[in-house]
Amino acid sequence: MATTATILHADLDAFYASVEQLLDPSLRGKPVAVGGGVVLAASYEAKAFGVRGGMPGRQACELCPQLIFVSGHFSEYQRLGDATIKVIGDFTPLVERISIDEAFADVAGCTHLFGPPAEIAMAIRQRVRAELGLPISVGVARTKHLAKVASQVAKPDGLVVVDPDTELGFLHQLPVELMWGVGPSTRTRLAEIGVLTIGQLAKTPGYSLEQVLGSAAGAKLAALAWNRDPREIKTHRRARSAGAQSAFGRKPAEERIYRPTLLHLADRIGSRLRAKSRPGRTVTVRVRFADLNSVTRSVTLDAPISATMILAEVAEDLVRALLADHPHEKTISLLAISVSHLEEHWDVELELPLGLGDEARRPGTKRGMARWAADHAVDKIRDRFGWDAIGYGSVASSVSASVPDAFRKLAEKEL
Repeated sequence: MATTATILHADLDAFYASVEQLLDPSLRGKPVAVGGGVVLAASYEAKAFGVRGGMPGRQACELCPQLIFVSGHFSEYQRLGDATIKVIGDFTPLVERISIDEAFADVAGCTHLFGPPAEIAMAIRQRVRAELGLPISVGVARTKHLAKVASQVAKPDGLVVVDPDTELGFLHQLPVELMWGVGPSTRTRLAEIGVLTIGQLAKTPGYSLEQVLGSAAGAKLAALAWNRDPREIKTHRRARSAGAQSAFGRKPAEERIYRPTLLHLADRIGSRLRAKSRPGRTVTVRVRFADLNSVTRSVTLDAPISATMILAEVAEDLVRALLADHPHEKTISLLAISVSHLEEHWDVELELPLGLGDEARRPGTKRGMARWAADHAVDKIRDRFGWDAIGYGSVASSVSASVPDAFRKLAEKEL
């Protein structure tokens, strides 16, 4: 692990909302939300009122009556995100992009050209502001985790450099939710055992963390709390899973709601898996309820799948069983599907027609191959005429209205 602070984490501030304020100067200084039925992103002015991404639009307007909704300019998000990565790449080839609006960079090998890491970070911020008109926060530290934490502390539009001699003092005073991998659910569980800061987490016995978080997650967070993070910059990262989610405010936990939504998500995921010839064996669903608590269920199949209908049906079974285990939950606010254990090189194994009950879901059966062939035909039509040229008739037109597919595509990692 490095002994000097040469890892940068650069993160564009309130990116989507900042782009909208850049494109329309009349929005500057005003509370702005991208979206409609659901808030996709919010400006800092809107966040000051408690508006957050994923929040129902009605709730956001109640918190901030003067909130201005815009539909979003997705091609501009892609263009400006790419341009920002190019600016960082002008200083070092060791750039690891982790989303549309953030990246890590290792500048250890270019200090003789551009000066110390802090000066490189300042130069990146100045160029992004001058050339693209966007605010960007940068954290500089010895490890990737600490650099990401530092960039969060630097927000909005700031720079934080963490000296290796003082990194634990800096890290341990911060709230635990700033750690990579600590979401609302994990934060709540940690709070129940009195862990509110990263320092408290670092001093919590391993067996206590294991009881609350499980052995793997507990060990990982304990290591990060002491800034033990040996991960290096990877300039080309292939996703180990493919997923999609749909947030739709609050809807009844009924099949008429979740079934078309799951099919829509399966369609998005399946098309990506087929495009890269990377079917997957493990299907995971996540359901978020009205109180924002989430529950997941997963199953690992005998053979990897990429057919849309097979994936949708497997996901439906998982959601149906999950809801049966939580009969008191009557409202859902988000559904998600992910497929993992992706195969790199896989040839379908043909199966004899044995009259099994799940033959339609087995990719090597006659019915399974027919489903794949239908998907392949749909893919070819979409490649030529666009995504909206053809689709599954049972998908309700309202499924994708809350979160446009163009927005989802921005978050998709390369398979």
